[in-house]
Amino acid sequence: MNELIENRDIVIVGLQPWDVGIGSNRKDIAFVMCKQNRVLSVDSPTDLITVFKKFKQQGIKNTLHFLRQNKPRLVEAGPNLWVFYPGSILLSVNRIGNRRIFNFLNRINNKIISRGIKKAIRQLNFRDIILFNDNDILRSYYLKDFLNPQVSIYYSRDYLMGVDYWKKQGTFYEPALIAKSDLCVANSSFLAEYCKKYNPLSYNIGQGYDPTLYNNEHSENSIPDDISRIKNPIVGYTGFLTSLRLDISLLLGVAAAMPDYNFVLVGPEDEEFRLSQLHNVQNVFFLGSKNPELVPLYIKAFDVCINPQLKNEITLGNYPRKIDEYLAMGKPVVATNTPAMDIFEEHVLLADSITEYAEMIHTAAITDNDNLAMERIKFVGTHTWENNVKEIYKAIRSAGF
Repeated sequence: MNELIENRDIVIVGLQPWDVGIGSNRKDIAFVMCKQNRVLSVDSPTDLITVFKKFKQQGIKNTLHFLRQNKPRLVEAGPNLWVFYPGSILLSVNRIGNRRIFNFLNRINNKIISRGIKKAIRQLNFRDIILFNDNDILRSYYLKDFLNPQVSIYYSRDYLMGVDYWKKQGTFYEPALIAKSDLCVANSSFLAEYCKKYNPLSYNIGQGYDPTLYNNEHSENSIPDDISRIKNPIVGYTGFLTSLRLDISLLLGVAAAMPDYNFVLVGPEDEEFRLSQLHNVQNVFFLGSKNPELVPLYIKAFDVCINPQLKNEITLGNYPRKIDEYLAMGKPVVATNTPAMDIFEEHVLLADSITEYAEMIHTAAITDNDNLAMERIKFVGTHTWENNVKEIYKAIRSAGF
C-alpha cells in the first residue's frame, strides 16, 4: 500500500501566524506536503482586543492595511503552496463565562473565517480538501461543519490546557474537537494518549527538523560577531524565552554555580524574562531574536546546549523541537527530565535540579568528542520533516481515509 498522500488539496489552519519569527511546525509541514499536494495555509486571524492592545505590531498593521486597501490576500509562497491572509477581525470571545453566549459568538467567528477560506478555495479550485488543524481549538472548532472536508485532522503538539488562557473554554472544546475530528495526530506519546481518550483514531507521529538548515557543516568563520566575542565554554539555549515553559530560578542557580561558564540565550523574551535578575548576572548573555536561518550558526558556537524547562502541565508532554536541532548539530545536550524526553535518554543528559544541571553541563563539556557527535547526528537523522509528514500520511491511511 502506498502510504504517501499525493495530488490532494490540503488546507492548514493553526494558532501561530504564518509569519511567526520562530520555528513553526505548520510551516515546516506545509513545505513538505506541497511537494506531493496543493496546500493552502491560512494565516491566523486576529480579534478586536488584540488589535486594540497590539496595534503597533507589524502583523496587526498588515491586517488593518488589508482591511483598508481591500488588497488581494492570497499569496503564493512556493510551488503548490499558498498563504491566505484573512484580513478580518474577529469578536473577542474567549473570556465570556456563559457557554451558550460564547458558543453563539464563536460560531460567528468560525463562519467569518470559513467564508474567507471558501473564497480562497474557489479561487484555487480546490476539491475534496483535507483539513489539517494545528492546535486551533476555538477559531477552527466549526470549520469541519462549514468547509465539509473529506478528512479533518486535529494536530496536538502542545498541552494548551496547562495555560490559564485556554482553560476557560478549552477544557470543554478541545476534547469535543478531538472527538469530532476524523483522526488526531500528536507529536509526543503523552499527547497521543491524551487525544486517544476522546478519539480512538489518534496517532503519535513524532516531530521533525530541517537537515538542510541544522547540520554540522557550517564554517567556523560564519560564527556571528555577537557570540564570537563571548569566551568559551559557552552553554546555550535557542528559542522563545517564556516563563510559562522555562525555569528562571534554575538558570539563575546554574549560572551562579558555574561562574567559569558563559550562558547565552538566543531568542525573544516575554515580560518575566525581560524583568528577571538574569539580566544582572555577569555570565549570562541575551542576544535577542535571530532569523531562523542564523540560529544554527549560534548553536555551532555553543559548547553545550540546554533546555531548562519547568516541570508543569505544559511541558510534561511537550516534544521540544530544539532538542532535535541541537543533536543535528552534533552538540551535547543537558535537558530537564520530563516524560517527553524519554526517547532521547541515550543521547541527552537529563537533569532534575540545579546541582545535576551543573554537574552534567561540566561532564558534557569535558567528555564531548567527534564520535559522540556522530552518534547524535545519526540518531536524529530519522527525525526529519519529510519523515514526520510520512507519519501523518500513514495515520490518514491507517484511519481508513
